[in-house]
Amino acid sequence: MNSIETKNLTKKFKDKIAVNGIDLKIKQGELFALLGVNGAGKTTTIKMLSGLILPTSGDIIIEDMNMKKDVYKIKEVLNVSPQETAIAPNLTVKENLEFMAGVYQIKNKDSKINELIKQFKLDEVLNKKAKTLSGGWQRKVSIAISLINDPRILFLDEPTLGLDVIARKELWKIINSLKGKITIILTTHYMEEAESLSDRIGIMSNGKLVDIGTSKELIKKAKTKNFEDAFVTLATGGEL
Repeated sequence: MNSIETKNLTKKFKDKIAVNGIDLKIKQGELFALLGVNGAGKTTTIKMLSGLILPTSGDIIIEDMNMKKDVYKIKEVLNVSPQETAIAPNLTVKENLEFMAGVYQIKNKDSKINELIKQFKLDEVLNKKAKTLSGGWQRKVSIAISLINDPRILFLDEPTLGLDVIARKELWKIINSLKGKITIILTTHYMEEAESLSDRIGIMSNGKLVDIGTSKELIKKAKTKNFEDAFVTLATGGEL
């Protein structure tokens, strides 16, 4: 079963075509990385897939629901962990979790919060204000908050941007633990991250989806020795 399907997905801003006729299928439980250089169209694509903006033309089908007709129902089954850490700086970690549980009107609020505390090992920072935490802890809390409503689809936008190597590896473990349980769409500029975590990878260039495959398939297609070189070859048409 597909969690997400797009048909000729297109977005124009005045005379500029940001996303140009994308056809994409993402399977249920898959971790799909969407990669591209700045300006390739991936951020606009993610905003359309998550219901933040509507396409100019084409269709988005989320779990058999059409984004044009069922955008509010669709938003109930997904959540987004944005690049900007989405936590209230003057609240403690526990207060952040309680606040968002209230926003989503979670019925089993206490048990869900305790589940996330255990999953993300938040005990040692639970009563600390969010603004006092390191970048790694803030990202952990931000991702935990995005799971408060038990989404079936989760968008992770640059989840480890700016983190040190240890904090990054810790987040990789958490993301890996979610694989197969929910559908994850990942954007990242770290090629190692995409290669390590993803089931499949889509590469965008100039608003188009130029290639999809596993990292090994893309390396083979690009005829390179590693995934970073494969990405550069496929994203630039071999012009670099």
